[in-house]
Amino acid sequence: MSTVRLNTGKMAMAARRLGKVSLKNTALLLCDMQEKFRGNIMYYPQIIEVARRMLEGANALDMPVIVTEQYPKGLGHTVSELDVSQLKVFPKTHFSMLIPEVVDHIKTLKDINSVMICGIENHVCVQNTVLDLLEDNFDVHLIADACSSRSMTDRIYAFQRMKDAGAYVTTSESMLLALVGGASHPRFKQIQKIIMTSAPDTGLLTTIKGETAV
Repeated sequence: MSTVRLNTGKMAMAARRLGKVSLKNTALLLCDMQEKFRGNIMYYPQIIEVARRMLEGANALDMPVIVTEQYPKGLGHTVSELDVSQLKVFPKTHFSMLIPEVVDHIKTLKDINSVMICGIENHVCVQNTVLDLLEDNFDVHLIADACSSRSMTDRIYAFQRMKDAGAYVTTSESMLLALVGGASHPRFKQIQKIIMTSAPDTGLLTTIKGETAV
């Protein structure tokens, strides 16, 4: 009986999107984490630290990383805490990261159909990027403790908007551990080192009318 029930469950699950992440099919996106936003973005130092952890994890796992900068002439370049010196950085003025140059680059990445995204602002460039990716049938994993806006109101309702559209809202530690899948993974020790100290508080339990951020 248990076998029949298990098979039935598998058939039912096949019709559902579960958001399970696969290392070989996933890329990390860093959206517009630039110097001029210091002092304006809610929890920006903490957001940067979480994004740094995600970048370190992506590098340890040999994952593709895509970085954009919004109008760098006026807003500066990516913060120094995020070492993107060995990566191609795409300047843009469009809100979405999916400018033609980025789209062409993604097409060169074999089998990528899932992305993790960190960045700012959550209700503008991150949200526009996420909606474009969902429209193109990507699985999108929002790293909630690595995305923010100038106001908590915009940040929180953007999470809800993107979740309603089909994005998966998750945390940095949850995603890093999902990528390795278990302690038997050859890079698990490197990921374990990254998360040994808990990620900083980024205000995700802030409430609006009694509802949490996500």
